[in-house]
Amino acid sequence: MELDGRVVVVTGGTRGVGAGVAAAFLDAGARVVVCARRPPERPVATARGAAEFAPLDLRDPAAVQAFFDSVAARHGRLDHLVNNAGGTPYRLLGEGEAERHARVLELNLTAPLTASLAARPHLHAARGSVVMIGSVSGSRPSPGTAAYGAAKAGLEHLARSMAVEWAPEVRVNSLVLGMVHTELAHLHYGDEQGVAAVAGTVPLGRLARPYEVGEAAVFLASDRAGYISGASLLLHGGGERPAFLTAATVNKEQ
Repeated sequence: MELDGRVVVVTGGTRGVGAGVAAAFLDAGARVVVCARRPPERPVATARGAAEFAPLDLRDPAAVQAFFDSVAARHGRLDHLVNNAGGTPYRLLGEGEAERHARVLELNLTAPLTASLAARPHLHAARGSVVMIGSVSGSRPSPGTAAYGAAKAGLEHLARSMAVEWAPEVRVNSLVLGMVHTELAHLHYGDEQGVAAVAGTVPLGRLARPYEVGEAAVFLASDRAGYISGASLLLHGGGERPAFLTAATVNKEQ
């Protein structure tokens, strides 16, 4: 899945999942540009090179358009866009006014649309692709992160519609993530004991690693996935063991 000479933009690519995605593209031989509002604490780099960083607020459409035009002009092309930037604080619906929840929708749904529209002419010229970083929160109840789940559901639908509208020049796919062990995992799952307990609910017995997300993104961008578009690839370690199986007493070993 060599991507030598390809140019890739990873939004929110300075840490966590985004840094893992950027590293995997670097290892595949691509030239990688990462963008975020703040610079990374340390450069995203592997043995095959380092990612270029550019500051960008994805909520500013004019700045987003200028950024993608600049990337394409500097590198002569733009082949792939990974819409990774996003996230949410824990907030029950009744504990915040609609405007706060709308900001979560803006970051996780409107911003990827803004980036995709700005990148489209360059991706079209390169016959490239878009990879949306989705979440299982978009397909199951997400108490405490309901707006985030709604945005991720919308993002997956947006990707399928884009795949139809922008074909055949641009392929669009989604990576639907379960739980990932990033440097901020403790904010979601607590200490290492808490992370281990949460990992125990995953059939494969652990959380995903950011680089594994990157490897899946590289596959979707590669020529090996040349006939894959409008698809959603689940990356969740087998999903979640149904709660009723734990609660049920029938057919358990005595």
